[in-house]
Amino acid sequence: MNQKFLIGRKDIADFPELQLNNIAVKIDTGAYTSSIHCHHIEEKEINGQKAICFELLDPQHEAYNNKQITLTQYKQKKIKSSTGNSEKRFIIYTSIVLFNKEYPVELSLSERSEMKYPVLLGRKLLKNNFIVDPSKVNISFRHSNELEK
Repeated sequence: MNQKFLIGRKDIADFPELQLNNIAVKIDTGAYTSSIHCHHIEEKEINGQKAICFELLDPQHEAYNNKQITLTQYKQKKIKSSTGNSEKRFIIYTSIVLFNKEYPVELSLSERSEMKYPVLLGRKLLKNNFIVDPSKVNISFRHSNELEK
């Protein structure tokens, strides 16, 4: 059985494959799928193969680097939003680092510029790896910094 870490309602995580570090994440037990804020999301055909192209975050975010990411491993799925509306979104496969451990994660690509946190972590990632205590914040981030000392 996996060791489950105690995580709070928000934290700071790294996404090494996407070259994103110290990104604020909100833990959302109401969401099944995790999501990340991006824009200019476009499905293209490159060399006869379908690909998804997008830019992570937006120019107002300090980690924004204007870099376009192109992936061929993705899917499209109907996702129900917090308002109850369903929409088709692209889902990418990547990894997240919390508590100095790398976890596989599926992220739906979502335009979240109106939201405070660029990443929501849903139950699909949380259920086998974490126990959520909403009274706590930044437990993984503090844990990682203590290990570096």
